[in-house]
Amino acid sequence: MLASSYPILDIFLTTLYFFLFIIWIWLLFMVFIDIFRSHDIGGWAKALWVIFIIVMPYLGVLVYLIARGGKMHERAASRPPCSRRHSTST
Repeated sequence: MLASSYPILDIFLTTLYFFLFIIWIWLLFMVFIDIFRSHDIGGWAKALWVIFIIVMPYLGVLVYLIARGGKMHERAASRPPCSRRHSTST
């Protein structure tokens, strides 16, 4: 009964909305991580970016990606990778 009242295209649309929501959450986290890892802006500028993104999330993330998004990859690549310490004792 449920399958007849919920067409296949609605299932695809619901799946699309779900994955867009997951991508949005990931993008939001990446922007917040980039704000706090960035060493070229001060504390007040970081606070203003965070407030702007919390108050107007879609516009805030879009403006951040336009204004500072080009260097997000450079800042992420300049950070040394996390590595575990290996013991050399035998």
